[in-house]
Amino acid sequence: MVAYVVLGNFTDQGIRNVKDSPKRADAFKEMAKTFGVTVKEIVWTQGRYDFVTLLDAPDEAAAMSLSVSVGALGNVRTETLRAFSAADMTKIVGKML
Repeated sequence: MVAYVVLGNFTDQGIRNVKDSPKRADAFKEMAKTFGVTVKEIVWTQGRYDFVTLLDAPDEAAAMSLSVSVGALGNVRTETLRAFSAADMTKIVGKML
């Protein structure tokens, strides 16, 4: 599985319907399953981003399909970051010259 951190903001449409945000999060988790993606955590935040999501995807294509599918609904805009565990990073730095 490939780990991702997704940083998100509500669009104008999304903030107008912010009361539905917890329900939309549940629907997002169900949508993610159709792509083989596991949503590990969704938290709403203060500051630059309105929410942060942690997910595991089988590959980049599954993560991208989920991302564009949720974006097409018009409630959020996201920035997706590939994440690496400590074990992954140990392997990566072990290959350094």
